[in-house]
Amino acid sequence: MNRLATETSPYLLQHAGNPVDWYPWGAEALERARAEDRPILLSVGYSACHWCHVMAHESFESAATAAVMNEHFVNVKVDREERPDVDALYMDATVSMTGQGGWPMTVFLTPTGEPFYAGTYFPPEPRHGMPSFTQLLLAVAEAWSAQRDDLVAQAKRLVEAVRQSAWIEPSSEPLTAALLDDAEHGIARTFDRTNGGFGRAPKFPPASTIEFLLRRESPPALAMVTKTLDAMAAGGMYDLVGGGFHRYSVDDRWLVPHFEKMLYDNALLAPAYLHASVVTGEARYRTVVEETLDYMIRELRLSGGGLASAQDADTNGVEGLTFTWTEEEGVPAELLLPFEHGRSIIRGELPADLRARLHAERDLRPQPGLDDKVLAAWNGRARAALAVGARRYERADWLDAARGVGEFLLGPLSREDGRLFRSWREGKVSGEGFLDDYANAAHGLIELHIATGEVRWLLEAHRLALLAIDLFADPRNGGFFLAPTGGEELVARTKGLDDNPIPSGNSMLAHVLLRLGRIWGDDELERQAVSVLRLVEPMLGRAPGAFGWMLCGLDLWLAPPREIAIVGAVDSPVARTALATFAPNTVVAVGPETGVPLLEGKNLVDGKPAVYVCERFVCRAPLVDELPAID
Repeated sequence: MNRLATETSPYLLQHAGNPVDWYPWGAEALERARAEDRPILLSVGYSACHWCHVMAHESFESAATAAVMNEHFVNVKVDREERPDVDALYMDATVSMTGQGGWPMTVFLTPTGEPFYAGTYFPPEPRHGMPSFTQLLLAVAEAWSAQRDDLVAQAKRLVEAVRQSAWIEPSSEPLTAALLDDAEHGIARTFDRTNGGFGRAPKFPPASTIEFLLRRESPPALAMVTKTLDAMAAGGMYDLVGGGFHRYSVDDRWLVPHFEKMLYDNALLAPAYLHASVVTGEARYRTVVEETLDYMIRELRLSGGGLASAQDADTNGVEGLTFTWTEEEGVPAELLLPFEHGRSIIRGELPADLRARLHAERDLRPQPGLDDKVLAAWNGRARAALAVGARRYERADWLDAARGVGEFLLGPLSREDGRLFRSWREGKVSGEGFLDDYANAAHGLIELHIATGEVRWLLEAHRLALLAIDLFADPRNGGFFLAPTGGEELVARTKGLDDNPIPSGNSMLAHVLLRLGRIWGDDELERQAVSVLRLVEPMLGRAPGAFGWMLCGLDLWLAPPREIAIVGAVDSPVARTALATFAPNTVVAVGPETGVPLLEGKNLVDGKPAVYVCERFVCRAPLVDELPAID
């Protein structure tokens, strides 16, 4: 066993038995590299990653390959999900050097941490124009010995470029509705009219872009939404038997996925389908929502209330083994499309009785591994999805699950001083919380407040948002850094802005601050949110599909302020009707409560629940029996 044996990350523990002399990221590895003047071999991946498993089996489990690694390098293994700051920094460098990124990520660093060569997967033998991993190791070691000064100079230039990318200056151009119009047209230019989705394979589920297009509500936007949602749910990337989505499709048709199931994808896609169901009236989208949220609770919920991060792509070393079928297993031939190893993917209309039988049979098979660490950010998104679904569909079990995730956040994932940990597993916490942890935690707490009517969740969301400003804000140029001020200093500090494939911490926190700013009447919160929008303004026209959730935030900022204060039971008829439409730019608070400005001075009317519809805190007469129109 190597030094990874005492780690909490399932991904690191997968490599604890390698003959490689692995270190986790930290002072010990960096100190050894400096003391011995050795380059660092940094390998970054995650537990559910198929190609990470392939490279591990081919190279890291090989005694011969490990001997070369141990002779020439200080070897460091990182779970990208536990250390998004390390991952983001060196992924930026990898993309700068190679034009592409992905996992496993392989980066060679100077002893002080500057990257000088990078790539992703490397095979054990030369293949498709790629050197073998051993050839690469020896070539890098030779270059370090013979050309060190050049490599160090190159690394310093690259680090400076990455560092400067986090210091982009805000735009002085006005933020106008024209940006939203242009973004919709730009997204339409990349739309795949045959298969749905945007761009070419591989295709990642565009949840944030779907949410933006739903806010547009134009016929062209809704056509892109329905085509994409229907295509994704047809089977393949979507699990017709057990519900939930695999991570992405390797083809244009959403048929053949990489079979890992990530909590974050499902937590983002369930609300997208739910909102589409409300906007379009299509009942088929409700089915996807129900199956996806049921999957999350059934397969990912842990005993303490938190949700596990992912299910593996592989079972017994074979990708998709649990999720694929043969005709001999009782699946009609017309539902089967070929995959690999003589097995097929189910696609088409799956009758309920057949689905139930196949699900029962599949439960008896060997199951993929579970990454059972609880991440604050991903659980925040899941809490929001469960809360929104519970409110819309009156599902008490989902609401109980959402509360459980909320209690887990404020319990095991919270420090005594109120700050957040990044992750938890088997009673052990790991690392400081990052920007996306605070932003998504607050987002989920706001939705939990609306679903339950319990004001404690809203107050906690407000507290975490203020704390996020203190920890992550860039007072010079606006926006927020990924890692907290005063935390571990890497060679460069990053500031993620794009929402592809998941919302950035910046866009999510901007959205949260706009909502809370309008509930609290706090112009400073809105100013902080707008500082993010000004950073991305020049990029929205060039690549709108990369900023779907940011565009949702901009849409909220530009919308006329509209607030709903509900006093009394959130499940009262008048409250339920007030919340029935899709009105994403309306903010909601439920009371009574004296600590929330929007709720102050608002009371029951003759002992009955009341709804106050307001604009900038100027409210109409409370509604009790009449139903509010908030569109």
